[in-house]
Formats: sequence, C-alpha cells, structure tokens
Amino acid sequence: MKRLWVQQTLAFSVVVIVTMSTVAIWINQSANAEFRKYITLREVRVPGSGVQELVEYYQRRGSWEGVESLLAEGVYFSADGMGIRLGATLAEIGADERRRSPNVLFADADGRVVFDSDGKVKGKLLSRSEQGNAWPITETDDGEVIGYLLLYFPVDASEHGLEQRFLDRVEQMLFVGTALAVISMLVVGALLNRRLNAPLQRLADAARAVAAGDLGQQVEAGGSIEVAQVGQAFNEMTAALQEAETLRQNMVADVAHELRTPLSVLQGNLWAILNDAYPLEKAEISRLYDETRLLSRLVEDLRELALADAGQLYLDLRPTDVAQIIRHTVNNFGLAAEVQEVSLSARLPDDLALAQADPDRVAQVLRNLLVNALRHTPPGGSVTVSASCMIRTLEISIADTGEGIAPEDLPHIFERFWRADPARARSRIGDEERLAGSTGLGLSVTQSLVEAQGGRIRVESTPGQGTVFRFTLPLVEHAL
Repeated sequence: MKRLWVQQTLAFSVVVIVTMSTVAIWINQSANAEFRKYITLREVRVPGSGVQELVEYYQRRGSWEGVESLLAEGVYFSADGMGIRLGATLAEIGADERRRSPNVLFADADGRVVFDSDGKVKGKLLSRSEQGNAWPITETDDGEVIGYLLLYFPVDASEHGLEQRFLDRVEQMLFVGTALAVISMLVVGALLNRRLNAPLQRLADAARAVAAGDLGQQVEAGGSIEVAQVGQAFNEMTAALQEAETLRQNMVADVAHELRTPLSVLQGNLWAILNDAYPLEKAEISRLYDETRLLSRLVEDLRELALADAGQLYLDLRPTDVAQIIRHTVNNFGLAAEVQEVSLSARLPDDLALAQADPDRVAQVLRNLLVNALRHTPPGGSVTVSASCMIRTLEISIADTGEGIAPEDLPHIFERFWRADPARARSRIGDEERLAGSTGLGLSVTQSLVEAQGGRIRVESTPGQGTVFRFTLPLVEHAL
C-alpha cells in the first residue's frame, strides 16, 4: 500500500502538470495570436491609396453594397512599404507579394462583416478586440467611421524571420519556465507532504505502542489544525486509558484486599474450631456468619457497579411516590437510631410531586445514605430526611449532625474503596458489634444508582458540624 504522502504527491503532481501545461499552451497561443495581430495592425495602419479607393467607393454609392467586387479583385500589402493597393490584378503582383497575401475582413460602420476573403464569417459582427485591431475607414470631411478593414498577415519565415524567431524564443522560454516551475512545485510539494504527514506517522507508531500495552504514549500535537486535533484527541484517549488502567489495577488490588480480610477471619476461626481452640457455639458461628454477609455485600456491590458501568443495570422506571418510600425507610431505621441514641426524622410537604424513578432503587439509595449518616453521627445527634420540588427535579436530602468530612476528602467521597478513615471498618451500637458498610463501595453504588435514573448526587460538609447528601430525580412531567 502506498504511503499517504506519496499518494498526495502524485495527485498534486497530476494537478500541477495539467494546470501548468494548460496555462503554458494558452499563453503560447495567445502570444502568437496577439503578436500576429500586432504585426497586422502595424502594417495596415500605414496609409495608402487603397484605403482612399474604399472611401471614394462609399462616397459614390452611399453604402457598401457591392463592395465585394472591389475587394475580391485583390488586397495586397505593398512591398515598398507605401501602403495598401486595391484593385490590383494577380498579373501585376509579384510571386513574393502573393505569398504575403492576407486574409481580409471588411465590415460596415456597425461592425457587421460584408466581405470575408475566406467566406467563413460574412454577416457576423466583429468582436471588440477585432474592431480594435482593424483599420477604421473614415470620411475625410468629418472623420466619421464608415467601415473597418481587418487584415491577418501570415508571418512568413523568409520575410519575417525576426518575428518568427521571437515567437520561437517565447515558446521555448514558456516550455523551459513551465518545466522548471513544475519541477520546483513537485519538489516543494513532496517536502511539504512529508512534513504534513510526519505527525500521522508518529501517531501510527504511538497507536501501535498502545496496542502493545504501552498506555503512557503521548504524541506531539503538531502539523495542521486537523492533525493537531487528532493528536490531542489521541493524547486525551491514552491519558484516559492510563487512568482507567490505574483504576482497574487499584480496584483489583482493593477487591483482593477486601476479600482477603473476611476470608482470613473465616479460615482462622474455622481452623481454631477444628483444633478445639474455640468452642463450637452459636456466638462463634454468628461471627462467622457476619463475615459471609460481608462477602455477599461486597460481591453484590461489585456486580451492581459492573452493570451500571456497562449500562445494563435493570431499572423499572415509573411514576413513584418518593414521600411514601422516605417514610417507610425512615420507619425501618427507627429502631437502629434509637439504639444509637440518634434522632431520625422526615420532613416532607403534603403535596410532593411524583418522580420518574425505580422505587426499589430509590429505597436502596436512601438505605445506603441513612446507614452512612447513622454511622458517623454520635449519640445525641440527629439525622433528617427532607424532600422538595425544584423546577424539573425532585431533590431529596439527608442531613446529619455528625463529625463531618474534611475538605480534602470531599473530592474522593464517591470513589470506590475509598475511606476517610481506613482503620474504621466496624462500629458499635450499644454492646453489639455490627457491620458498618466496610466494603467501601456503598457511596459508589449510590452514585451509580442515582445517575442511572437521570439524577445527580452531591455532598456538602463542615467538619464538626455535619454532612448533607443531596440527590435529585426527574419529575414525571419532565422525564424523557
């Protein structure tokens, strides 16, 4: 397969050669024609008695009717340079003079041809350029133009050698100049094409490197604007791939770490029971059961995140009474809040509009956020769930009076497996130890569920004063 710069150079070469050849031929033909007209005009504008005969003919007749008989007898340029002789017979003309016999056009005052020695354009109008090259026939009294005489003299090699050599030199210079121009343009075009396509070659090399696994490839965004835009897009793509690969590696490491902890606990405790280090009691079995629940949560969260990333998360979107879901969820968490000595309440308007959402997923989002709020709210604090209608969306907020989130931690709050306090994997309510969402995926799952339903989620927090999570859902009348 030919390289792009070679194909461009060949195409450019064809265009240049055709264009320059056409221009050269046109210039050569125009130069020949104009030069011949110049010679004719120079010769014909030497006044002579022949022109006077035409004037006298017009004065006798009052028109040019029948002038063909006069002109047909012969119109020849006098070799002695004294002018035009009309009415001369062929016997009175020498052989050299006959060879110089011109093509004759004679037109009336309107420019209409009344005589053509070749018989090709009789009756037609002279063009403006032909009128400019013609010899005007005027009456001697007032100088009014009564006709036009146009003679096309052949440029004979023997009699007009200088003129012919001049035309030959012009033609030769045109040929040489055209050839030099074509060669120069082809060389410059080839160099420019290679230079313009060099960024594409670098881009191709970088793409092959990326295909081989080197995701850190970056190319210099040079060349034309379009090529530079492609290079910039390639750099953005490789940066995104590198970031995604880093996230993937970190996630694999985090998943391995999260799985290793409960598995280690299960393995150690089961080994201790088998070796009679721990008694086979319900309390010990309960602890092992809690570890299996943690593993189940981790697997389920990962599954939901994978489905959300692939756009395959199943949603049953329909008009949903969010107020009812909020009241039901708050009631379910009432006992846990009492045990933790936290005030849990819902503040809802009586006429809350319906949202276009999946009721089960909305309940799941609320549960995740309430678990997070209760986990970080000390005894004596409060957690409040509220909702309000915006212009096109329904906004639900979960506000707590807990410890808050440090400003440097807020940008990472929805990242997978991220915890502001990695050492905190469990919390206590009363005397019983319970799981505290230690998979590190709860908020990531929450964000994916909200965005999958067409909403947005954000967080506001002041250290020592509390945190507010707000998420939106589209109203029914504004849902797509």
